[in-house]
Amino acid sequence: MLKIALPKGRLLAQTAILLDRAGWGLSGYHDRARLYRLRSPRFPGLSLKMFHEKDIPIQVAVGNYDLGLCGLDWVEELLAKYPSSALVKVKNLGYGQGALYTAVAESGSLTTLEALSARSGGLRIASEYPNLAESLAVRLRLKRFSIFPLWGAAEAYPPDSAELVLVPRKRPDELLERGLRPISRLLDFRAYLIANRYSLETKDMAEVVASLIDNLLPDGEQAPAGVSRVPRAMTKPPAREMPADVVRLALPDGHQQRHVRSILDKAGIEISDYPSAVGNRRPGSSLAGVAIKVIRPQDMPLQVANGNFDLAITGRDWLTEHHYQFPSSPVEELLDLKYGRVRVVAVVSKELAVADVEGLRQLYQGRSIRVTSEYVNMADHYARTSHLGLYRVIPTWGATEAFLPEDADLLIENTETGGTIARHNLKIIDTLFESTACLIGNSASISSRGKAERIGSLLKLLERAVEGG
Repeated sequence: MLKIALPKGRLLAQTAILLDRAGWGLSGYHDRARLYRLRSPRFPGLSLKMFHEKDIPIQVAVGNYDLGLCGLDWVEELLAKYPSSALVKVKNLGYGQGALYTAVAESGSLTTLEALSARSGGLRIASEYPNLAESLAVRLRLKRFSIFPLWGAAEAYPPDSAELVLVPRKRPDELLERGLRPISRLLDFRAYLIANRYSLETKDMAEVVASLIDNLLPDGEQAPAGVSRVPRAMTKPPAREMPADVVRLALPDGHQQRHVRSILDKAGIEISDYPSAVGNRRPGSSLAGVAIKVIRPQDMPLQVANGNFDLAITGRDWLTEHHYQFPSSPVEELLDLKYGRVRVVAVVSKELAVADVEGLRQLYQGRSIRVTSEYVNMADHYARTSHLGLYRVIPTWGATEAFLPEDADLLIENTETGGTIARHNLKIIDTLFESTACLIGNSASISSRGKAERIGSLLKLLERAVEGG
């Protein structure tokens, strides 16, 4: 049986068109799919599963899947760290065109890669592509640099939280709309068909591969990859540095925004353009001496720890994940905001004859357990403290229910009602803890002479809003 990994997200619609042209007959492959396993009437021997696009190169490289369809950007991100992996680029599929740009703040003074290389101080680079970012820094022979791995929203970081970002976009003018100035195009990408090298050597996949290649949309081949210049005309005068006593507050993007807005309204804090219909990540507010930025909740604990923010609103699950990785981190919880209540749970296939973690331990005695989660450090801690014996943790960036039971044995996941878990034929065998949204802060900022009073005032406003329901 051939196993094929298909992408969710940005490439799904065009991939569905390609598979339809190829006659695969996949009725359940669409953006509203509630189950991730698919079957093809034309190729009944195929096992197809939907994944978050970033997970696909990893799954193919380790041999869990024979073929995969994903963007070349995520392929090159994996190869930048594991150049001798078993991942093979088979064919450019011609759609999903974009580029990975290096960019700086539109108001900044850096204009070229040469200027980055000549910079005497440290350079902070933020990106969802940390391996490609590190490869670039080494290639530029930067004297001192720090890589901030992100879950997303890299465009929000310059100039105060990072000097340089690596961001994917279709066109450079899209970066200007986000207050960034592109200074180079690092990589051109489109959707690619990829394969596991050993599968290519041992399995007959000619008919399946041919069905895709013979039905590509007429859209030309990918432009040559490499660093190319973007016109320097896209420049503006440098912005003034933020005063040292300004409190930097991070608010979450995504579905939590309406809850945060509700609490801010109850606290009597006026905030403009949040949530933003145009993607603004720097909303204004009535809080004097407070600068607000909107980023991913997953990134907040690390960004507060490294001093890019003084305060942030995130989930206790992500704070716990951070503390398992960095036990001496200066980040602490300041206030339980009492919304976004979920349980962090241990999940297995419903077909597995175990009712709790003790049963799982006995079932896998002497065998290695595959543990998957977005909470990599939490999963590692749970497996270790539960004495599961041999285990390995498989990181994932979404669609975690898709991994069980074929590609993982145990899932550490959050759930509000348990409905999604049950729908994927899974069951909960343990609850690790309950998580709600919380205000977190950097201990140095909290005790800072210049910021302590402002932080204390903001904390009191939020406390009254929470207590008032």
